[in-house]
Amino acid sequence: MLQAIRDTKIGPSRLLTLLGEAYVARRMTDDSTPAVSLDPKHTAQPRRVAARALNEVDFWRGYALIAIFINHIPGIYFEQFTHRAFGLSDSAELFVFLAGFSLRYLAESRTENLVGMRLFMRLESRAFTIYAAQIVIVALALAMMAATALLLDTPLVLQWNNASAFFESPVQTQVGIIMLAHQMGYFDVLPLYIVMMCFAPLVVALGRLSLRILLFYSVTVWALTLFSELNLPTWPVEGVWFFNPFAWQLQFVLGYVLARPKQAMDFIESKRTEFRVLGLVLTSVGLWLAIIQWAPNPFELPEPRLFFMNDKTSLSPMRILHMLGLVMLFGGLFDWVSRWNGFRFISGPFCLLGRNSLHVFCAGSLLSLAGQIVRFTTPAGLVIDTLVLLIGVAAMLAIAWGNEWRITWPR
Repeated sequence: MLQAIRDTKIGPSRLLTLLGEAYVARRMTDDSTPAVSLDPKHTAQPRRVAARALNEVDFWRGYALIAIFINHIPGIYFEQFTHRAFGLSDSAELFVFLAGFSLRYLAESRTENLVGMRLFMRLESRAFTIYAAQIVIVALALAMMAATALLLDTPLVLQWNNASAFFESPVQTQVGIIMLAHQMGYFDVLPLYIVMMCFAPLVVALGRLSLRILLFYSVTVWALTLFSELNLPTWPVEGVWFFNPFAWQLQFVLGYVLARPKQAMDFIESKRTEFRVLGLVLTSVGLWLAIIQWAPNPFELPEPRLFFMNDKTSLSPMRILHMLGLVMLFGGLFDWVSRWNGFRFISGPFCLLGRNSLHVFCAGSLLSLAGQIVRFTTPAGLVIDTLVLLIGVAAMLAIAWGNEWRITWPR
């Protein structure tokens, strides 16, 4: 080929063609490397990124997001059908538990290979993303309330959800919002999640060292918190965090520890029936206490009283036991139920929400506030509540679909 080029007078374009053919011929004779085609039809095309397959974690996270949306609209008819009405725990415990569960999967992912600084930066960048989301949705919520008060000439709306401090003392409260020291009602879950993600590298490090050591330290911190009633303060409004991070870290760690229990998997499978029976007992006790509306007088309980109360802020033991009972009773049923083809009509939308949990949670928080406003400005009734539920869930699904389309679209 080169000798032919020397002996023949050819133009630059013909020379480039001959060189290209020689390159392709050489690649074709090399067994270790596939040939490269110059045909445009065979050039690499952008591929669509496949969405995560339906799974149990995304399914229950999707359920939790819908339940949180409903429970954040006080008085709505459908709140009596969420599992909060049938036990001692609610969707907040489930959401935090699944967050720890997901962290374990991420930390042990072979494709991610998260170690050292890579692990630290990945988790802390996630914490910053959640922090930015918290600031944005709080700003939008305040704007929604201010607009409602102006349009309806109803200053009462400005008193909702611990927002009055912002409108009465905007300078101090704005600083408090940025520092996460001031939290609006129904917008106080993400600050807990931010703290959990900030300390997630420590959780992963201890978990890799020993899950028993991790669980020991977590239970110790939780018990000392209940004993001393330690909590983070709020400012400028005096108070404490609604979700005490010193206590709720245990729920997060429990999710991490119970995910992928390698050594205990055979034991759990062999005792699956016994665990389901124990879970049924725990959830039945919770159902009975919920039916009789058990609420003991805190001043009549022995010290440390938080161990004997159904206190959500400090995550009392009975709430943890009820949550673990639900896990034992319903854990693993997804794979069995998913064999029924009709179940995909439920599991598909739920998993879609669960795969896009942060976007859906933020949208759901604002939609819950919108639902509060709608129910405040219109006559209460089942029709309005049904419309609020259907439109809210449809909007959450649209947000999830849009975010997934953005992620999976061919590049």
